[in-house]
Amino acid sequence: EKTVPIPEKLNEWAPRPPPEFVRDVMGSSAGAGSGEFHVYRHLRRREYQRQDFMDAMAEKQRLDEEFQKKLERNKMVAEEQTAKRRRKRQKLKEKKLQAKKNKIEQKKQEKEPDQSQERASSEEDEEDSKEEEEEKEDDAEEPSFVMGR
Repeated sequence: EKTVPIPEKLNEWAPRPPPEFVRDVMGSSAGAGSGEFHVYRHLRRREYQRQDFMDAMAEKQRLDEEFQKKLERNKMVAEEQTAKRRRKRQKLKEKKLQAKKNKIEQKKQEKEPDQSQERASSEEDEEDSKEEEEEKEDDAEEPSFVMGR
């Protein structure tokens, strides 16, 4: 029943920005004095650390961009395969429907050759309306994030 403290995510370490104006410009050469070398050494270490940090951040950003491009390529390939398979399923569906239609017409022609022509035209109208409804349903299956359609 005790509440568990969840620590917050620590901010990523970032070096201090470089000073805008360096007052005591000196090097590690002679004439600087014995105490000045340590000051110079700390400034140099801090600058190298800052440069390493910037290089690491640039590398991380480059890797992130490559990863995003790879994800985009994979998404496009998957979308193309899905569309190809959808077309194949639709062709099979139409083929089965056509075979069924032909079978029904053959049976009707065997039974009543006179009235089959009148009924065939009315059946064609009904099937055309069914196909239009199926096309409307197929449009709803398309991904909504595709631009330009």
